[in-house]
Amino acid sequence: MISTANNELKSSTRRVSSRGRTPGGKPNPIDVHVGARVRLRRTLMGMSQEKLGEALGLTFQQVQKYERGANRVGASRLFDLSRVLDVPVSFFFDDMSEAVEALSPRLISGLAEEPASFDADPMTKRETLELVRAYYRITDPHVRKRVLDLAKALGAVTEVSE
Repeated sequence: MISTANNELKSSTRRVSSRGRTPGGKPNPIDVHVGARVRLRRTLMGMSQEKLGEALGLTFQQVQKYERGANRVGASRLFDLSRVLDVPVSFFFDDMSEAVEALSPRLISGLAEEPASFDADPMTKRETLELVRAYYRITDPHVRKRVLDLAKALGAVTEVSE
């Protein structure tokens, strides 16, 4: 009798997790978007759900759940998906509308205050990293120096016109 009362007390005080779902219990639109991007890339590669599942150590039913957004994709699984589907992790978030972004679990739960932005620092932008990588792929030092001079000159022209 006492253990039954304890179990009832525990279950009534236990925090209920929405697991990132909307208040109505539907899959979060961000998870649905990521799943749609998985499906898009898989079909573009001509890969079946079964083949993708085999490559990831999953059943095709689990792949279906990811693609529908019914199951959330964890970071390690997203990493594996990016490798198997030969895309960067960012691919799964590309083309996400602002309306979908606004439905992140953080915002749904009322934590609407935006975190500190790092956009002010150009060194944190993907564009900067891509530019640096492309720059260092130029093997001829003279060509690389000319590209640097060009970038500086274009930057100076932009500063004058502003």
